[in-house]
Amino acid sequence: MEKIAVTGMGAVTPLGIGVRRYWNNLAAGKSGISKITSFDASDLAADIAGEIKELNPSEHMPRELIRQTDAFMQYAYIAAKEAADDSRLKINPERTGIVMGTAMGGISTTARTQESLSAAAHKKVGPRFIPKILGNVAAANIAIAYGIRGPSLTVSTACASGSDAVNTACMLIRSGKADAVLAVGAESVLCPLVIYSLSNAKALSHNPDPLTASRPFDKNRDGFVIGEGGGALMLESLTAAEARGAHIYGIISGCANTNDAYHVTSPEPDGADAARCMRLALEEAGLSPEDVGYINAHGTGTRGGDAAETRAIKAVFPNPPPASSTKGATGHMMGAGGITEIIACLKAIETGIIPPTLNLDTPDEECNLDYTPKIARRADISHAMSNAFGFGGQNSCVIISKL
Repeated sequence: MEKIAVTGMGAVTPLGIGVRRYWNNLAAGKSGISKITSFDASDLAADIAGEIKELNPSEHMPRELIRQTDAFMQYAYIAAKEAADDSRLKINPERTGIVMGTAMGGISTTARTQESLSAAAHKKVGPRFIPKILGNVAAANIAIAYGIRGPSLTVSTACASGSDAVNTACMLIRSGKADAVLAVGAESVLCPLVIYSLSNAKALSHNPDPLTASRPFDKNRDGFVIGEGGGALMLESLTAAEARGAHIYGIISGCANTNDAYHVTSPEPDGADAARCMRLALEEAGLSPEDVGYINAHGTGTRGGDAAETRAIKAVFPNPPPASSTKGATGHMMGAGGITEIIACLKAIETGIIPPTLNLDTPDEECNLDYTPKIARRADISHAMSNAFGFGGQNSCVIISKL
């Protein structure tokens, strides 16, 4: 089976713009969560988020395109630009593809537009409304910028979307349909409509303190904090990457996707199909559980989700390796998280640093694994696993290996 090389990375995160700032702040234990500033959220059920700040899109993309795109498309475009430029790949248009992952596309634009329409301001519903909310238009904008005319797919598997974009990209390369694929994940769902719905579903944290609200695996966790952003990876067949002398960050050695077939919002309590997903990824990678030196857990901070993932990890790993949830620092970036968390795994392998789980003050008895509380640590890692789970029973797992 053809090995898949990662030759470029890009990130737009609440911890900073660009992979370097994202990783340095993540490893340093900094938090990107704060009060929402992009609109007045003071009367909402939750008014904190992992918001993108200090970003001037005009430094990265044409001004006209900014006016035509939703924020999630801008994050996708900027992350993809960093990954494409980082890879130094001379794109062969017909042999290069793109796979986009997003959970809810342009829902913030949809909510704002409906609010204008409800106020009878019909003229504010512009002709660009539809292309601003379509998930695949994010991929189209990137394809236009780089002349990518190969396979173009958009996947929407809730919070597993970014991870599944990588899985799909690997399948395209291994099937011979492309030599290189840009895998991108992006999300921006900060609007009253989403906040009210998730709050009423008891999914969001109601902790008013931005620095302590996102607390994966902690006994006092009370839900997740919304995050936004984008991530991108340039993936190539290892043969092609080595032939052109590319810098290779690591190998995507195994991927898997399963469904709980249990409930549309709640995870399977015993984590059986999440565990099966991990086993399938290990099988594809040709690895045993003992080979994995780090797990980037999905770990959103919900009571049921964290406990189910812990049970799943225990079922697969007789001696579980160190793990952590980076959502304590970024919030839950949904479609973007699957890729930015894979980037965290790549950097953990490269630097020998396991990023911490912030706010893990009091470990829950049901989450009694080594989740790297509060402070990063050193480790020699050859293989890392990234888990991404989502509404609808979606389970996605990607294994990254040192070349």
